[in-house]
Amino acid sequence: MNGKCKMCGESIEIPDDAIVGELVECGGCGMTYEISAISNGNVSLKSAEHVGEDWGE
Repeated sequence: MNGKCKMCGESIEIPDDAIVGELVECGGCGMTYEISAISNGNVSLKSAEHVGEDWGE
């Protein structure tokens, strides 16, 4: 399966055993995406929300 980076247009390899919610990274620009849906071999990606570290505060 493949996805396409919205920033640089490069193809992103998606593992066959990927699940919704998994994070994948573009090898071209380093943008991180979250798999939002998988249907009949088609993958939908959305920009991953970056959550800051929680140091137990």
